[in-house]
Amino acid sequence: MNDRSSRALLAELIGFDTVSRESNLDMIEFVRQYLAELGVESELFYNAERTKANLFATIGPRERGGIVLSGHTDVVPVEGQAWTVDAFRLTERDGRLYGRGTADMKGFIASVLAAVPTFVERELTLPVHLAFSYDEEVGCLGVRPMLAELERRTPKPALCLIGEPTELKPVLGHKGKLAMRCHVKGAPCHSAYAPYGVNAIQYAARMIGRLEEIGEQLAQPEHHDERFDPPFSTVQTGVIKGGRALNIVPAECEFDFEVRALPGFNAHQVADELQTYAEGELLTKMRAVKSDADIRFHSLSAYPGLATSPDSEAARLLALISGSNEFGTVAFGTEGGLFDEAGIPTVVCGPGSMDQGHKPDEFITSEQLSACDAMLTRLADHLSAA
Repeated sequence: MNDRSSRALLAELIGFDTVSRESNLDMIEFVRQYLAELGVESELFYNAERTKANLFATIGPRERGGIVLSGHTDVVPVEGQAWTVDAFRLTERDGRLYGRGTADMKGFIASVLAAVPTFVERELTLPVHLAFSYDEEVGCLGVRPMLAELERRTPKPALCLIGEPTELKPVLGHKGKLAMRCHVKGAPCHSAYAPYGVNAIQYAARMIGRLEEIGEQLAQPEHHDERFDPPFSTVQTGVIKGGRALNIVPAECEFDFEVRALPGFNAHQVADELQTYAEGELLTKMRAVKSDADIRFHSLSAYPGLATSPDSEAARLLALISGSNEFGTVAFGTEGGLFDEAGIPTVVCGPGSMDQGHKPDEFITSEQLSACDAMLTRLADHLSAA
């Protein structure tokens, strides 16, 4: 760990396979030891199985709120993608740094870690808190127990910077998300006698059609918020499973759908409307044929949207350290809405582009990494003079 540049630290971080289905403990231990060498203590918040952990650390005076620098340690899978380099080994080529998580979002974490010696050496008048979480990619799951603890503490952090890749453009908002699964239980029979069975796929198809109708309603101009792209809440079905053979009326079908909701729109309204349609119209027909036919819903994941005021202290700080007050929004979600719900005003700004995230040969440019280093130096300057 002698070379503490962001590039060297990124190479270390990329070497940890922290796909969400895997443990992140090796990476967390690396970060914990790195911080300990610099005299910074860390707290770990484990999942129930103790196979994953969030890390929280504070640099500077603890009696004041301070600023959280937040990033997630997990990455998306690489299977089925045509990588031309080793996904878990940093490869540099023509000013680009390749590897899974370089953009989303170990590049930011590497810059934060590289800035720790500066934060430690300065006489900070406001603290910096490091918050590195697990399982963001599967529904912002890991950060929740850490936030529950922060809500109980006094003083609570004053604001949070989420370092998701925005090409270092200041972002104040994003949509929320609700992911749901619907399971349809029908009744099988020989397809020659189809009217005597309950075709689970066909009833699922009716509900998927209803979701499309709901999505069309949400896309009407009166529901638009032009700060976002697309400027309305969206609904889509992404997975469907059902049936065993063409000559058997399918007894089971399930499908997964999601709502990407504008801030201020309750995504559960979509699920409630679909459930009302299913129970009020479809189940009656299904149970007229088979009394134990059923339609069941359960939530897969959810997180709130984010809409921080451009007149807020958080926005003013972001403009100061990013060098721009041209605030924008992003289409993807972050943990920011959860921090905001916990009473910690939140903004988003980080190196790299989500255009490279989740793709084969994911990369971040060396220029973006250096620019993030400079932004964090400006943050240190501000916290030293605050």
